[in-house]
Amino acid sequence: MRLQIIADDAMQVHAKEPLASFYQLSPFVWREGAGFHVMIRAVPHCEDPAKKIARIYHGVSADGLIFDMDETAAIAPGPASDDLDGCEDPTVARWDGALYVYYTGWNQTQRRGCLLLASGANALNLHKRGVALQSVPGCENPKEAEIALADDDRWRLFFEYAQGDASRIGIADSDRVDGPWAIRQPPFERRPSSWDSWHLSTGPAVTLDGTPVMFYNGATRDAKWRVGWIRFDPNYHVVIERCDDPLIVPPTPKTDETDIAFAASAITEGELIRVYYSVADQHMRRATLRLVH
Repeated sequence: MRLQIIADDAMQVHAKEPLASFYQLSPFVWREGAGFHVMIRAVPHCEDPAKKIARIYHGVSADGLIFDMDETAAIAPGPASDDLDGCEDPTVARWDGALYVYYTGWNQTQRRGCLLLASGANALNLHKRGVALQSVPGCENPKEAEIALADDDRWRLFFEYAQGDASRIGIADSDRVDGPWAIRQPPFERRPSSWDSWHLSTGPAVTLDGTPVMFYNGATRDAKWRVGWIRFDPNYHVVIERCDDPLIVPPTPKTDETDIAFAASAITEGELIRVYYSVADQHMRRATLRLVH
C-alpha cells in the first residue's frame, strides 16, 4: 500500500480565554451530519509541571479545519483522584445515539495515567464513568485509547501501556462499546534499528480498500516520535502490511520544542484520508492523504 500526502494544513480554533492562551493538542475529529466535531487536550502555559493541568474542550466546524470552541471544558479534572491533575487525549465513539469518550486521567502525585470513560447524549452533557481498563501486571497504566468496531461485530480497544521504560500498544475486546474489556495479545511489536524501535503508541484507524489501517505513533529511545501506518485483517487479528518509513515527520524543532509528531484521529472523505495530529505537543495540523494505486 502506498499513501501520498497531498496537503498539510494548520488547524485553526476560535476560542475565548482561558482556552485561547492554552497549548492545544491531540485533536480528535469526527463527522456528524454535514459538520465536524472536535475534542482537544488543552494545557496551561506554566513552568511547574504540577500546574500544567490539562482539560478537554469541544468544538464544531463546517469544513473540518477551522473550529469554533465551547467556552467551558467538556471534561474537567477531578474530583476523583484518577484525573485530579489532568484530562488528556480524548477518543470518541458515537453509538446508539450516545457519545462515548475514552480519555487519559493523570495523577501527578502518583505519576500515573489511567484510561477513563465518560458518556452522554452529546459533548455538553457528559458524565464520568470511572476507570475503563484496569492496570494489570505486564500491562501497566493503560491510556491513549483508539476504539473500532471489527467485522465480527465486537469492539476493539487499542491502548498504550507501560512496560519497563517503554511505551507499547495493547488491545482488548468487548461486545459493548463501553466494555467490560478483555485484554488480548499485543497486535504488533517494536522493530529494532527502525524509527519505531523503542516506543509505540496508539493512533487512529480507518478502513481503506476494505481493510483497517491504523496511523500509529512510534519513536526511538530518545523519544523522537513519528507517525506510520499498519494494515490489519478486518478483525484486527493479523498484520497484513506495515510501513518501512514514517509517513509524517515533524519539522525541525525550535530550541524550546520537542521532536514529536503524534497522530490523534483520522476520517475519510471520498478518496481522501484526513489525519489530524499534533506537533511538538503544541500545534495541531491536518494531513490530507490519498491512496496511490
